[in-house]
Amino acid sequence: MKRKIHAYPNKDKLVTAATEHVVNSIGQAIEERGLCNMALAGGNTPREVYSMLADDTCRDRVDWSRLHLFWGDERMVPPEHEDSNFRMVKETLLDHVSIPDGNVHRIRGEIAPEQAAREYAELLHDHFESDSPRFDIILLGIGEDGHTASLFPGTDAVEEGVKHAMAVFVPRLDTWRVTLTFPVLNAAREVLFLASGKSKSDIVQRIISIKQPAKEFPASLVNPENGTLHWMLDSEAMVLINKNAREVMFPY
Repeated sequence: MKRKIHAYPNKDKLVTAATEHVVNSIGQAIEERGLCNMALAGGNTPREVYSMLADDTCRDRVDWSRLHLFWGDERMVPPEHEDSNFRMVKETLLDHVSIPDGNVHRIRGEIAPEQAAREYAELLHDHFESDSPRFDIILLGIGEDGHTASLFPGTDAVEEGVKHAMAVFVPRLDTWRVTLTFPVLNAAREVLFLASGKSKSDIVQRIISIKQPAKEFPASLVNPENGTLHWMLDSEAMVLINKNAREVMFPY
């Protein structure tokens, strides 16, 4: 695994750079393999990236007919619900670009979580025509407790080493989710963690400086075996990180 830490002076610069990176990675995947498979994250920073992908400066640079979109996790709500990750992506991105319906692969949050997880695992198997789905790009956020996607500390999903999608009950939130698992995240060609704001600075510092991955901080277990892990951070999120570390890049 290669790890790169990209530092930006503010959230706007972070969003612009992340969007540019995604556009270039989509183009590279299509050029090399004929299509691009990308898994999306919920959250405010990814939301802004999707909006920028849909605007006039980026929209025409993507071959939407060759891009397949998946979700890293979903809440167990209907697709039109305000908490739905699918709805957020639909409103910010899908409604504004000419992507074929058949290229959009959502998790069905309106059905029973175990059934939704089984369906999604089967969808991944069928789409990738493989027992080991390999995404070109996976976007992830990070929670203040160290969770990513819906891989929360202390839940069964953190222990899962075989299934590619699973239902998980999150006691702290008293709710069910469906999430991709570490076998999928760690098979990706590229994983991008997007984090902004002071509230993320402590957990970002913990994860990046950790000597050994720890289940108490699930995000630390994201280590693509044959891929690249990018941390894309604004100045507030990285305020506690040693800025002289060799892997920190200041691309502005």
